[in-house]
Amino acid sequence: MRMCAVTRQVRPIDELIRFVVSPQGEVVPDLKRKLPGRGLWVSASRHAVAEAVRRNHFNKSFKRELRVTAALAADTEGLLVRGVVEALAMAAKAGQVVSGFGKVEDALEQRRRQNQGAVCALIHASDGAADGIRKLDGLARQNAGNGTETRDFPVITALTSEQLDLALGRSNVIHAALLAGPASKTFLSRSQTLVRYRLADNDKTADHAATNSPIQTVRTRTTQKD
Repeated sequence: MRMCAVTRQVRPIDELIRFVVSPQGEVVPDLKRKLPGRGLWVSASRHAVAEAVRRNHFNKSFKRELRVTAALAADTEGLLVRGVVEALAMAAKAGQVVSGFGKVEDALEQRRRQNQGAVCALIHASDGAADGIRKLDGLARQNAGNGTETRDFPVITALTSEQLDLALGRSNVIHAALLAGPASKTFLSRSQTLVRYRLADNDKTADHAATNSPIQTVRTRTTQKD
């Protein structure tokens, strides 16, 4: 638990971003929380980071004149996006991603027929056509109704088609399915952080942001087998 320098609220470190000072005297985000030196913690929210810059919190907290770019909030979001793209690329290299409408549809159908399966999340480009997204989401909901236990099924729409192309090394990616595995967990965790950063504000909890985020949840019905 750490205190946000802007809101003065104590939160879990997963809901905060650590900032440090580089050897050149520049404030930089330490997204992996591994950089040396004293850190300043700010809520994982674009608004909170912008407020920290506006209120001169960095100079005050570190007690010296620092180089703080006015674009720090946007630059931090860019680094978060890059982290999500890199995590998806690693999941793909580990064989934990299938892409293309047909392949995703087949993976969901297999999951439905077997009442289980390796698919643990759907990924849609944020600029993808609504019809395809609606069809695959509908199939995911059918799958959810066939489960034997309650389970969250994320649908991630945090990346553009261009960013999905970059991660997966192919063109015109709109839909993908995430398969269970360690690399997939990293991607989901980083995606949630990005969503929280974009949608949370300093008056709302991260949980509230998640309920309105592009990471949607489809819950299964609990059914009883004979």
